[in-house]
Amino acid sequence: MSISQTESAEVPDRAVSASCAVPSEGAPRLPDGQDRYTISEVADRTGLSAHTLRWYERIGLMPHVTRSHTGQRRFTNRDLDWLETVGKLRLTGMTVSDMVRYAELVRAGEHTFPEREALLRATREQVRERISALRDTLELLDYKIDHYAGKTAGKAVS
Repeated sequence: MSISQTESAEVPDRAVSASCAVPSEGAPRLPDGQDRYTISEVADRTGLSAHTLRWYERIGLMPHVTRSHTGQRRFTNRDLDWLETVGKLRLTGMTVSDMVRYAELVRAGEHTFPEREALLRATREQVRERISALRDTLELLDYKIDHYAGKTAGKAVS
């Protein structure tokens, strides 16, 4: 399946709507070297479903997940950090294909810094444009609310 196909593939609402893949503040991390989390533990910590975590691995967004001797996925603190980054990139509106490209660049090494920077700069510009549009929208909402509040002041509103 190509990345463009996977973008339109059905991904659980929980994954798309998750505000960010961030380890739970109430769940302390294990010390590095002893950090072996199961997929269900990572799902609980991040708010992502196990299905989404498997999908991320399948499309190359998390290809470095290790396996136990029985074949079960074992996530590390490094994986949790990466999921936090992915969650932030998702919040920017970055496409899945761009996130996978970014992951490929990271794995390729330091010689890809210029390409990573260009990708992140383009994403930052898109975020700034969305913030500007949201500010304009907020101003309109505030105006309308003030307008209706003035019209309903002193009147019973049903």
